[in-house]
Amino acid sequence: MLRRQAMSTSSAWRFRPVLKWLHLWLGLSVGLVFAIVSLTGTVLAFQSELLLAAHPELDRERLPPLALQGHALARIVAGAEDSGIRSVDLPSPRLPAWQAFAAKGERHYFDPANGEPLLVRNTGNDAVMWLRDLHTHLLAGEAGEQVLGASGVVALFLLLSGLYLWWPRLAALAASLRWHAAPPARRWLSWHRSLGVLLLPLLLVVTFTGVAMVYSQPLRSALRWTFGDGPEVVPPLPIERETTSIDWQAVLLTAADAAPRGSELRRISLPKGDDAMVSIRFRAPGEWHPNGRSVVWMDPYRASAVQVHDATAQDAGARISEAMYPLHGGFVGGRAWQWAIAAAGLLPAFLLATGFLFWRARSRRR
Repeated sequence: MLRRQAMSTSSAWRFRPVLKWLHLWLGLSVGLVFAIVSLTGTVLAFQSELLLAAHPELDRERLPPLALQGHALARIVAGAEDSGIRSVDLPSPRLPAWQAFAAKGERHYFDPANGEPLLVRNTGNDAVMWLRDLHTHLLAGEAGEQVLGASGVVALFLLLSGLYLWWPRLAALAASLRWHAAPPARRWLSWHRSLGVLLLPLLLVVTFTGVAMVYSQPLRSALRWTFGDGPEVVPPLPIERETTSIDWQAVLLTAADAAPRGSELRRISLPKGDDAMVSIRFRAPGEWHPNGRSVVWMDPYRASAVQVHDATAQDAGARISEAMYPLHGGFVGGRAWQWAIAAAGLLPAFLLATGFLFWRARSRRR
């Protein structure tokens, strides 16, 4: 019995130096990517506020009623093909202008009342758009997104291995969280450990949700298997194109009637190719996602609802999966969670800096 315990203790002591080495060098290498991406997340937590501050022409005290927005939408759709616009967000209190998504990540903005063009943003003329591309794709498209996902997995390892390396005896808990001023090696290590441990839950939530969005399909499959996902949503059959003009005002009003009471129409996906079907995402009461994950499919020529998907009726697996983006982006929980997300973006840079300073101070001492 004593021999078995001794072997177990010996294995633990051999494992710990290896884990320390991995934690140090992965932190100083991959941790740099983690810190840069997290800092961009701090800025992006306030991207709507920054957009309105930089472009006050987008701000409006009052939004026109839905019936009048249809006229503006008709004007936007008329020029959508030439501009490469694929989908359009309706005006909202958060962003009181039409926001249209075009090819190569370009965004167009229009007056909410009459559809007059106001602004075009892309990664070449807008710093926040450039930071968003860095945050989501490392400026390298799909390949950058995969690198980002792998870096997120390593970041989760760094957080959990740091917790393991810090874990003290119960009697030494208070002492392990104390900040020291000197000597330098002890100062940087105490700052690194104590702040990392105290804010670890927040960092784990932000990092895990970011990784979950990169690997959304495997995660959703796992959640479906674990918690259930409800019946799979099958979009309706395509609708053939016609020469009949579309009454966009009637389309919006019918979609609003088809959605559950209290819902908010958010994003319109325009017809593609030979399929004239229009899908409109809406945010049903109780949904966290800022644009909702519920959908109403519309026959635009007849202004009739073909099919409605209410995301709040899904099982737990789907709803957990769809909560990742609003949690990560600070879209739920009001201003408190938004500021918490912004603060979380500063922490990896702090941990990287204090980890590097500790390593340098210890090396000099040796």
